[in-house]
Amino acid sequence: MNKKLLYGIIGFLLFAGIIGFNYYQKIFGNTIKEDTVLFVRSNESLLDIKEKLTPFSKSPQTFLWVSAKKNFSKPKPGRYLLKEGMSNNDIVNMLRIGNQTPIKIAFNNQDTVEKLAGRIAEQLETDSLSLLNAFTDKSFLSKNNLTEKAAIQIYIPNSYEVYWNTSAEKFRDKMLREYNRFWNSSRLEKAKKLDLTKDQVITLASIVQKETAQKSERPIVAGLYLNRLKDGWPLQADPTIIYCVKEIKGQDFVVKRVLTKDLELKSPYNTYKNTGLPPTLIAMPDVSAIDAVLNPAKHKYMYMCASVDKIGFHEFAKTLSQHNRNAAKYQRWINQRGIDR
Repeated sequence: MNKKLLYGIIGFLLFAGIIGFNYYQKIFGNTIKEDTVLFVRSNESLLDIKEKLTPFSKSPQTFLWVSAKKNFSKPKPGRYLLKEGMSNNDIVNMLRIGNQTPIKIAFNNQDTVEKLAGRIAEQLETDSLSLLNAFTDKSFLSKNNLTEKAAIQIYIPNSYEVYWNTSAEKFRDKMLREYNRFWNSSRLEKAKKLDLTKDQVITLASIVQKETAQKSERPIVAGLYLNRLKDGWPLQADPTIIYCVKEIKGQDFVVKRVLTKDLELKSPYNTYKNTGLPPTLIAMPDVSAIDAVLNPAKHKYMYMCASVDKIGFHEFAKTLSQHNRNAAKYQRWINQRGIDR
């Protein structure tokens, strides 16, 4: 064979091999330099994604080239976990089918649906206004026998696994399913033995939640309030008075001390003026507060007062004379510190 022809064939094969290798590398070669998380919003284009990939890709421009070759133009929104060594082909396939990685979102006790919506919006793609509208949607509330003031009732503080781009409505519906799952046969039976409905348990738990931050104390406080309910006493729960004050002054108003004049406020939530439970919960109770109501401590306490010897806890009493001594001690302590509101 002619040497020139032979060299030409060899040169052509080498050239074709290089072209083929480069082609292969663009599509299947290792592209991602390190593990990272890619967030794709609902309105983002391939160009937006290419910019987000730039810090983590060996050749971000080739992502667009591979997308064109695979006729890919509409990425599905979501949160995607990109692993070191992934190729452009892997990324395109992942975005095409929406193979995203779920996240764990969490929220603690929130006093209002507005605050809850803000907390969730920090963790999901959806905004707080969309969440608030979903939480307070009238048809949803009516269907589930909830009022707007009780809308926060179905959200139990915990961590939950969801997709980052979950819509406000889907998040709300998931929380309802979790709430119904929480109320298993055991909890329902315990509520029945206390002659309380789910709603009433939640309402009392919200008061217990606000009354004490000490989980060890909550069954005692719950037992005390149940004693008052059983004997037909008004609950006389200061957290309900604070709730009334904030309804007038606004949620950001700070109440460090309940005043005598506050006890005269006209409101169905004023448990000094009204017997029984208030119409709805006053805040979001957590699991420990709910279970404290369902598993109350059995005792004969009817009174309680904040302790000055063990800050954050309470002094409990069975008789009014005992309680008056505890209350006088607390009043002296709070007056000495100049706390007047």
